Amino acid sequence: MDQTVVSAIPTRTLGTRPSRRLRNEGKLPGVVYGLGRDPLPVAVDYAELRDALKSEAGLNAILSLSLGDASETVIVRSIQRDPLKRTVTHADFLRVDPEVPIRVKVPIRLIGDGTGVTNFGGMIEQKLFELEVETLPTQIPSAIDADLSMMTLDRRIGVEDLKLPAGVRTAVPGDISVVTPVVSRAAKMAARTAMDAAAAVDGPTGGDEGGAAGDGGETAADAEE
Repeated sequence: MDQTVVSAIPTRTLGTRPSRRLRNEGKLPGVVYGLGRDPLPVAVDYAELRDALKSEAGLNAILSLSLGDASETVIVRSIQRDPLKRTVTHADFLRVDPEVPIRVKVPIRLIGDGTGVTNFGGMIEQKLFELEVETLPTQIPSAIDADLSMMTLDRRIGVEDLKLPAGVRTAVPGDISVVTPVVSRAAKMAARTAMDAAAAVDGPTGGDEGGAAGDGGETAADAEE
């Protein structure tokens, strides 16, 4: 399991003033917990942690906190920020075992060609930006792909359409929307006009068949409103 080493100091002094002093020294207060062991207050090198989280894995990067003669294998579970300055003030680290599955949130990445929507006046709207999955720490994907090429004006992408890597599963309901087509009223009216024009060109005989197709298209459009 690839790990990035981050320097840390164990058993830091708790409290607002000691924490502020640590941050002024370039260290970030935090706590390590999990795997049935006692929580461990730590102070990590903030620059090293920031660089480690710039990798493709992001917050799901596997880290090795170097604590002198000991070390802790962790991922970042959460980061707290100052509500006004937005500076990072604290981090929670979760201990991980390569043989024990964990739950993490993985970003959803849009891939593929969405012209099945955009070429017909529609827009693509992403509803879900990350997916909670359960997997081994060694198998955490950097992203879950949502393929826009399967979309049309009448076809969205749901959680059930996402192809999860081997060993990765999710408890999120399959009918939750990930990406949906958005059709403007102007695009709907243009589509109706085009169908009416096609029906008129077909003539009286073709008009019945064109009218049936037009009725079906109008119902689909109305369902979008």
